[in-house]
Amino acid sequence: MSYRFALQDRSPQLDALRLEVRAFLAREMPALPVAEQARSWHSFDAQFSRKLAAQGWIGMTWPKECGGHGRSLLERYVVIEELLAAGAPIGAHWTGDRQSGPMLLRYGSEEQRRTLIPRIVAGEIFFCIGMSEPNAGSDLAGIKTRAERVDKGWKVNGQKIWTTYAHKRDYMILLARTSQEESRHAGMSQFLVDLKAPGVTVRPIMNMAGEENFNEVFFDDAVLPADALLGEEGDGWRQVTSELGYERSGPERFLTAYVLLRELVRVLGDNPSDRARIVIGRLCAQLSTLRAMSFSLAAMLARGDDVTAEASVVKDMGSVFEQSIPDLARDLIEVEAVRGEEGDDSDAMRRYIDALSVVMLHSPSFSIYGGAREILRGITARTLGLR
Repeated sequence: MSYRFALQDRSPQLDALRLEVRAFLAREMPALPVAEQARSWHSFDAQFSRKLAAQGWIGMTWPKECGGHGRSLLERYVVIEELLAAGAPIGAHWTGDRQSGPMLLRYGSEEQRRTLIPRIVAGEIFFCIGMSEPNAGSDLAGIKTRAERVDKGWKVNGQKIWTTYAHKRDYMILLARTSQEESRHAGMSQFLVDLKAPGVTVRPIMNMAGEENFNEVFFDDAVLPADALLGEEGDGWRQVTSELGYERSGPERFLTAYVLLRELVRVLGDNPSDRARIVIGRLCAQLSTLRAMSFSLAAMLARGDDVTAEASVVKDMGSVFEQSIPDLARDLIEVEAVRGEEGDDSDAMRRYIDALSVVMLHSPSFSIYGGAREILRGITARTLGLR
């Protein structure tokens, strides 16, 4: 097997767009503390999302006839990359733009697309993911939530967890069992869920960083309308695995800790030690490689290729890279020693400490969300056996 990653050439069009995004950020991005920048795509700012929508940077690649902007995936990649590098607060619209909208375009009915796509593009409604469950995280084939046909549509019972910002978002794309089949991967379907519907209860979960981004969502005889079904009944496994290609392939899979790397370089200054030069050089080489791989996935998705295996590789390697940054940073700069012996209370040091604190608390989750490392490596191994 050989993976199909390929380097993409720069273009004047993409460079001009990159400068446009940077100018917008200099003008419109809120003056966020570094700790908030380090959260980036986990920060919720509906007003900022609507500013991006006004620029045409939500639903960029979606067809104009459906309410989108008809631009390329590479253009969208450039916009997302710049927003992440700046630490922009893009969490509100993130899931809808990255995967829920494309799923609606691919599998939704005409009515679903007509009703929801323009509102996502305008930053009026936000989506969350209804995949993981308490006993079925990365192993989605183990889900227990059930949807049964009833006179008025579908009755849902079960629980989802790790539904990021469900307490602030409007809709969920839910994966549920609709029949009992011999195969664990059969008998599943996807549904559109209004999170304010009767029988749906959202409960925030506080993480060790003191944030309530994660949620558990309970379905207690929640009745969904008949037209809530997304795609074909029983085709949920195929649909959700195609969705994971969007979730695992983007620049967020290696730029989540970028703000910390940026602040580390800043605090090391113009004359770092030889050891620091080596560490930073290696990190930059890894970053460059991951970016080339991820950027090529955008081109593959644009061609309609199945990127399940390649996306798994990028997500796995990206997690390893991101989780290494806080450990390497702490090894290079012993914060307490520096501040105690030299009295370094400079702005650069304060920014670095703030970024380090956030990334350290969040880094254990980097190898879990989007698929645990063991699951991703299993996907890669199975693919190696097939090609």
